[in-house]
Amino acid sequence: MLTKAYIPYRGYYSTPFVKWQGTLANENAIVLGAATSKRFLESKGWDPKAIEYVLVGSTVYQQSWFYTGPWAAAMLGAENSPGVLITQACSTSAFSIYQAGQGIETGMFENSWCLLADRCSNGPHAIWPNPNGPGGKPIAEDWFMDNVNKDPWAGQAMIQTAENVSKEAGISREECDALTLRRYEQYQDALANDREFQKRYMFPVEVQLSKKKTITVEADEGVMPTTAEGLAALRPVLPDGVHTFGAQTFPADGNAGISVTTRDKARELSADKNVEVQLLSFGYARTKKAYMAAAVAPSAQMALDRAGIKVGDLAAVKTHNPFAANDIAMAKTMGLDVNSMNNYGSSLIYGHPQGPTGARLMIEGIEEVAGKGGGYLLFSGCAAGDTAASIVIKIG
Repeated sequence: MLTKAYIPYRGYYSTPFVKWQGTLANENAIVLGAATSKRFLESKGWDPKAIEYVLVGSTVYQQSWFYTGPWAAAMLGAENSPGVLITQACSTSAFSIYQAGQGIETGMFENSWCLLADRCSNGPHAIWPNPNGPGGKPIAEDWFMDNVNKDPWAGQAMIQTAENVSKEAGISREECDALTLRRYEQYQDALANDREFQKRYMFPVEVQLSKKKTITVEADEGVMPTTAEGLAALRPVLPDGVHTFGAQTFPADGNAGISVTTRDKARELSADKNVEVQLLSFGYARTKKAYMAAAVAPSAQMALDRAGIKVGDLAAVKTHNPFAANDIAMAKTMGLDVNSMNNYGSSLIYGHPQGPTGARLMIEGIEEVAGKGGGYLLFSGCAAGDTAASIVIKIG
């Protein structure tokens, strides 16, 4: 359990998430993320030189990725500060933020910045020499698509892991469609009153097309209109499966930033001195081969146990749910109301850029709980390799 790590209220942002091969498809995620963080810090009047350490969470290789940590730190204005690259698939945000919290807890540093940035679009194609191949033919890999389609340890695609859990837990096609529609309706709440909720945390991203032309992306791109009839008309992705393309997320591009610091510094930087945001605990789990969604509940339970709270103490639950069955399985295991989780939407609806996905969900959860007057937030999400990570945050 952490006791010294805090997040300044509204000391964070997420860009809109942009559909695969959309407006951000040709932007280097690290360059764009650092530029966006720099603009955000300027908008807050914060001096980036006060940042002692930069933690960059990213999962899809970009040009010059080798230098990611210190390069991003310098680009966002903390040029005298070191930086580190953290990558663990979909739990990258959770692990990056918790690592920052541990840095505060141990006194390693007092003021850090977590930059989470990814571009799933136009992913790299890796080639390795293979002298023993026919005619010296090299070994090739599509960094993003090939890994989504096959876990080298479990030997199955990610969607197959969701179907395995669905079969074991008795989750039906009808449940998945109903849950997807519910998440879409919750996302619509975030768009009410001219996107009032989203505007509390969403920061526009700027794309420079030429020396004279820059475009600004202010809202999510790629969210599909969803109806019960439309979902029912879709075919399952896998034969006899319960998930259609409507009941699973889609790859996306975007970035997010979060300040993790001491209580005194957080209070100084907070947009509202009456709101405290404290990192409390981290949980993790790994389940049996090819049952990725089943890891979420035990990771969440570990985080709750370490925070010393129970499910009934939670004011909000946010999850990374690449497949509808993720939330259904977690809710059944933990005794949660699946329809009250993920208010204001989730990655199932607005897409999954991987690195920043968890950060956006945590930010949305902080805003939701603050709007309720405070309480405990649980964030949980699965990750590649049949793993999962969870964080408990106290808002008050």
